[in-house]
Amino acid sequence: MNNHHVVGFQAIKPDQPKVLILGTMPSVRSIEDDFYYAHPRNAFWAIMARYLNSDLQTVEQKTQALLNANIMLWDVLQTCERQGSLDSAIKQPQANDFEALFIENPDLKRIIFNGKAALDLFKKQVLKHQNLPADLELICLPSTSPANAALTLEDKWLFWREILQKIQ
Repeated sequence: MNNHHVVGFQAIKPDQPKVLILGTMPSVRSIEDDFYYAHPRNAFWAIMARYLNSDLQTVEQKTQALLNANIMLWDVLQTCERQGSLDSAIKQPQANDFEALFIENPDLKRIIFNGKAALDLFKKQVLKHQNLPADLELICLPSTSPANAALTLEDKWLFWREILQKIQ
């Protein structure tokens, strides 16, 4: 089985982000659809729709809702080699430039990780190699991926809601 070279998306970045939500790398379905969390069973957009009290059907609606809420969305990795969509299949990870991001956005102090794999990659690929502010708040939430079948959508919503309400 050959690995495929995978390139992540550009960030959805408001002018004054209050929080940064990080995944690992777009799934195969997201790459096919050219947008974050495109798999229909991924709970991310259902959670955001509930939190933002918005109907988020189109890419434009999803993007604008995050921008309006000052929520930045990105991935830990810029590129990697991977067969399929599982985080456990990631090889040769290359992180995004978070050092530049935090220089450009000195008021951004909170990162929410969409799953433990994103946090683990951030620790290994970013914290060890990039100079970041010491006062960052790192929050790990349950992955919204359908691969995280141990939790229902309602369970995921309860975890995410608790944290998202604190950033208002």
